[in-house]
Amino acid sequence: MEPQFFDQPGGFVGKPLVRVEGREKVTGKAKYSAEIPLPGLTYGVLATSTIAKGKIQSIDTTVAMREPGVIAVLTHQNLPKLAKTPNDDQGKKDTSAPMGFMPLTSDEIFYSAQPVALVVADTLDHAIHAATLVRVTYATTPEQPIATFLDPRAKLFNPAQVQDGKVDGHQRRGDAKGAFASAPIQLTATYTHPVYHHNPMEPGSTTAHWEAPDRLVVYESTQGVTRTQTTLVAMTGLPREQVRVITKYLGGGFGCKGSMWPHTILTVQAAKAVGRPVKLMLTRKQQFTSMGHREDQHQTLQLGATADGKLTSLIHTKKSTTSPWDEYAESNSKIIDMLYASPTFEASYEMARANVMTSTFMRAPGEAPGSFALECSMDDLAARLGVDPLEIRLRNYADHDYSNDKPWSSKSLKQCYARGAELFGWSKRNPKAGATRDGRYLIGMGMATASYPVHSSQGTARARLYADGHAVVQSGATDLGTGTYTVMTQVAADSLGLPIEKVRFELGDTNLPTAPNSGGSIAAGTVSSSVFMAAQDVWQKLIKIAVGDKKSPLYKAKPEDVTMEKGRLFLKKDPSKGEAFGELMKRAELTDIEGMGRGRYGAGYETGQSAGPAGPGNNADAAGQHSMHSFGAHFCEVRVDMDLGVIRVSRWVSVMGAGRILNAQTARSQIIGGAIFGIGSVLMEATERDAKFSRYTNSDLANYHVPVNADIPNMTVEFVEEHDPYINAMGVKGIGEISMVGVAAAVANAVYHATGKRLRDLPLTPEKVMMAGLAS
Repeated sequence: MEPQFFDQPGGFVGKPLVRVEGREKVTGKAKYSAEIPLPGLTYGVLATSTIAKGKIQSIDTTVAMREPGVIAVLTHQNLPKLAKTPNDDQGKKDTSAPMGFMPLTSDEIFYSAQPVALVVADTLDHAIHAATLVRVTYATTPEQPIATFLDPRAKLFNPAQVQDGKVDGHQRRGDAKGAFASAPIQLTATYTHPVYHHNPMEPGSTTAHWEAPDRLVVYESTQGVTRTQTTLVAMTGLPREQVRVITKYLGGGFGCKGSMWPHTILTVQAAKAVGRPVKLMLTRKQQFTSMGHREDQHQTLQLGATADGKLTSLIHTKKSTTSPWDEYAESNSKIIDMLYASPTFEASYEMARANVMTSTFMRAPGEAPGSFALECSMDDLAARLGVDPLEIRLRNYADHDYSNDKPWSSKSLKQCYARGAELFGWSKRNPKAGATRDGRYLIGMGMATASYPVHSSQGTARARLYADGHAVVQSGATDLGTGTYTVMTQVAADSLGLPIEKVRFELGDTNLPTAPNSGGSIAAGTVSSSVFMAAQDVWQKLIKIAVGDKKSPLYKAKPEDVTMEKGRLFLKKDPSKGEAFGELMKRAELTDIEGMGRGRYGAGYETGQSAGPAGPGNNADAAGQHSMHSFGAHFCEVRVDMDLGVIRVSRWVSVMGAGRILNAQTARSQIIGGAIFGIGSVLMEATERDAKFSRYTNSDLANYHVPVNADIPNMTVEFVEEHDPYINAMGVKGIGEISMVGVAAAVANAVYHATGKRLRDLPLTPEKVMMAGLAS
């Protein structure tokens, strides 16, 4: 059966449909993981360490245990044991845990605010109070904890020598150093990045319930129920079918909820110990010390070019901080290697261990910080030559992926440049830096390229079509809050030929067909393709019934000659010969019919019955021979207050080429949200870590500044039409990450244009503007 995409007028895919889950959210009917009412529910609160390095000498829980309502105080001395922990190499591999150390397994303290006890009580207030009464005595070491790779005592090492390839410690393509040494134009610059924290609206939370001694149900604030289930299975030793993870609604994640952190398994252990359900919700302060962060890092980029600005060499080095046990680091160099047409490239990474918890994925990991260095350097190259920043990018436009020598599966970057420049009014930009004023304000215009790869993934979905004209479609996906419920309902409605109100999409449960994490911009394409293929499976089964039914107008027709549209089966060559699916199912005495489908990114697709026919995304070999990326461009105007050193973004335009757009409204919101995320990172966000005690000094939203409405102008967002014949069954690339790639550089480039001074130390706060001599 030939895939049907329902692009005819009236199709739901692509339209700005209002969120189907919106009413539940605004009325409070939607229940998040910390809002599940369970009989006998108890409350857990963590007590955490006041030191970053040392050992627990003693723990006194007697006062806490005497408090009203306290059920248990659990420490490393009495917490139920786990089948496996990530504390050793094999355990880390088996559990897929993001951090190679499990708190409350020993008396050792490795980082500040490490959990040292978990108090369980009958009310939250009782648990909070009792946690303050746990008395811990520490034995500290003579040496101060190390807080950063910048500490003179920190020992830098190459991660390629100690890990299994998760971070490429050294990459080479051609003789980059030789090309740089002989380049007529040579630029070298270092870019610094602070620690960033994700700070979703909903902190991490877990509600654990042992339905039986060997059957566990966990309501978890996670970006992926399947990945969380996998880690819980390994740590508890239970069979997969006896561990259920549920996440129906999520209040944001940005990467910190992409893996399972220690507080989740500690809640599970506590529920086992007390024999009742336990709910634990991190405080905002604990959110800073319990679910990872974006690492502090310095990166240096050397750029070599010809006299007319064509790249000949890119050399990238990076240094960052890691935890005592892990070697996670963002791969900044990937975007530097592929974005422009440089014949040579070299990258190397170094990191140093410190007394901090493990860093983790944060929106566009690698691409976001890597693009800051590359896109600022490209503007510096343009300034050196006296050419327009957009022109320098066009001179180095990559007509294929230089990092792997593969052609693009699709690329609409030139269209994004042209449309973005038109919408923004780029032609009106004064080419001279520091020359445009409005009173005491310096005005600057900047732009940057955005790109994000399509990561390989796959998932499954189930579609059940009922004879009465409604359908239930299911997948174990997660809605981060960005509209998965809505866009999958649109895909299901179009694929099954039903009105929106006749389709219910269910997600967020490991009892449903397996789906990947919502992260890495993979969920939309994978899950929508799974839903689409499940619907195709339904129609294949119905066609088989129709061509064998003597009472059907399609009796004895060849299955390949039959198609469907808006719930009706008919002959391609004679649409008058056909019937509605309901009529067919009633004659066959079927109340419902079920289809299964598997959606893949860049590797074809298949239904529950057989591999799909030739069509979009089906040729796995062809897909593997192409490089798959989304592309886009951000354009920014800033106003720099010369009296106060304050930078404000005053205009913004983003244009993206990201394959098929499932919902114009939610997609626009994604790009706006990512751009705001990036503006926060370049102008205000930074977590301060005390160099002496290795503890955070601004771990709350009063002191960790994030953008508010007054910081953000009206934003213009558009998408260029883009068809990708290789990507997947729905032609969807994903937009969650690309929305913030290049944002920091676009702002910094605008600041450079406004002032004539280049700032490379993020965030670009007023004091840095003043120190650079930009303010009068």
